[in-house]
Amino acid sequence: MKLELHDLYIGYDEDANRRIVAETLDASLAKGTMACLVGANGVGKSTLMRTLSGFQPALRGEVRIDGKPIGEYSPRELSEKIGVVLTERNTAAELTVEEVVGIGRIPYTNFWGTMTPADRQAVDEAIALVNIGPLRKKRIGRVSDGERQKVMIAKALAQQTDVILLDEPTAFLDYGSKVSVMRLLRQLAHEQGKAVLLSTHDLEIAFQTADEVWILQQNGLQTGTLDALEQQGAVSTFLAQSGLRYEADNRRIVIGEDKAPPLPLPSRGDSATMIS
Repeated sequence: MKLELHDLYIGYDEDANRRIVAETLDASLAKGTMACLVGANGVGKSTLMRTLSGFQPALRGEVRIDGKPIGEYSPRELSEKIGVVLTERNTAAELTVEEVVGIGRIPYTNFWGTMTPADRQAVDEAIALVNIGPLRKKRIGRVSDGERQKVMIAKALAQQTDVILLDEPTAFLDYGSKVSVMRLLRQLAHEQGKAVLLSTHDLEIAFQTADEVWILQQNGLQTGTLDALEQQGAVSTFLAQSGLRYEADNRRIVIGEDKAPPLPLPSRGDSATMIS
C-alpha cells in the first residue's frame, strides 16, 4: 500500500479564477511510516491535507492510493482507505467517547447504522490501542484537549484504513500531550502498519519522532528522512527563513547563533530529553 502524489497542483477555483497554492508536488508514503508535513503559515499545508483527503479536488495531477487515483474511488470506498483527523471541534458534545469512536464504523454499517459484533470489536480494539478505556462512557465535551485528540485518533483506527491523515493534531495541546500524541502516532504506524501523515508546527518534536519529513515551501515539496534532507541543505534552508538553525548532532532547533537558547522552552527542561 502506498499514498502517492504525482505532479500535484493544489488550490482553489473561485468564480472562474484559479488560485494555485502549491504546484508540481511529488511524493510517496508507504505503510509502516509516519511522516510530518511542515511549512510556514499560509504555504498550503491544510490545503494539501484536504486535497489528499479528497475533501477538495486537485487543480492538476493526481493523488493515488494503491496505484488508483482517489477520484476513481466512491465516497464509501475512499472512507475505507483514508481516515482523517481534523482540528475542528465539530463533534456533538453529548456523545460518549465510545459513541464517537463508533462513528469510525459508519463505512461498514448498514443504512440504520446497526453495529455488528465485528464492529463493536473494532471499536474496543481502537479504544485499547490508544489507552482510553477509562474514558469510554465519558461525554466527549468533558474530556481534556489531549484526551480528545486520542479519541479522534481511535475513531480513525476503528475505521480500519491503511492511511491516516491528521491536520495539526498537536495544536492547542500542552507540551507533554504533544509528545504523547506524537509517540502514539509513531507507534501506530510501526506496529499497525499504517501510513500516517500529519501536519504540524511543532518542529523539534516532529524532527525527533518522524520517519520522514515533508517540507512544503513556495518552491515545492521536499521529502525524505531528516538526515537526508539535512545533507541536501533543505532543513537548514527552511529553518533559516525564520532565523532558526538546526543542530544535527542532537536534533535540536536553536535561534540564530551557536550560543542562543534552544526552542521550544517548556518548563522543567522537558525539551532537553530526546524523545524515543
